[in-house]
Amino acid sequence: MECRLDGQVAVVTGGSSGIGRGIALLYAQAGASVVVNYYSGHEGAAEVVRQIEAGGGRAIAVEADVSREADVEALFAKATGAFGAVDILVANSGIQKDAAFAEMSLQDWQKVIDTNLTGQFLCARAAVRLFRAQGERGVSKATGKILCMSSVHEVIPWAGHVNYAASKGGVSLLMKSLAQEVAGERIRVNGIAPGAIRTAINKESTEGEAAQRLLKLIPYRRIGVAEDVARAALFLVSDMADYVVGATLFVDGGMTLYPGFEDNG
Repeated sequence: MECRLDGQVAVVTGGSSGIGRGIALLYAQAGASVVVNYYSGHEGAAEVVRQIEAGGGRAIAVEADVSREADVEALFAKATGAFGAVDILVANSGIQKDAAFAEMSLQDWQKVIDTNLTGQFLCARAAVRLFRAQGERGVSKATGKILCMSSVHEVIPWAGHVNYAASKGGVSLLMKSLAQEVAGERIRVNGIAPGAIRTAINKESTEGEAAQRLLKLIPYRRIGVAEDVARAALFLVSDMADYVVGATLFVDGGMTLYPGFEDNG
């Protein structure tokens, strides 16, 4: 049995690069029409759309800052204007602005919380409202699906990144609380928590000597790639996962197994 999304429409925030790009491309291969959201990566988003269309799929690129309510409302309006509905939201947009705690500015704290946590709230709220307005569309067992992108740092503390870790801890309980609230409407909400994933943005920490140090934190002894997360994201929004509600799937090579204790600490 395949994970198929035929006849469905997916909004993927932060879909112009990295994990979001991988998810957008795989969803299109599975039959979904894809709305590729971006904030500053216009060229990347346009390239994702070109690749999807070259493969016979349908996609549009939509610029929106997910931390701004008006932008999010416009994003969903453009999605429905282009494809008539939305069946899947992947709330993937996220940023880092790292600093030691005492040196962290309020601006950098707020920007990360606004994008990583408030952005997921705004997108999920827009999706729930739309799912309710659409009702059952007959393209999936669920009325709608929401996938919240979290991180292993929803459970692993991360010194020097307190704003990021706090935002992902918030995403975890946002996802679970929302899942509990809307499950009775057959709206499925779940999360993915990636570990170390090699993308163009983090080459410095995933290649060379840095990669060797990083591998010590990964029991599976492999740094992940975007496709690892994309495959999990496809499963979670497909009907094959129809009984999975309010769960976080860790895609981390075992990083959350606390490898420092593998020899009794």
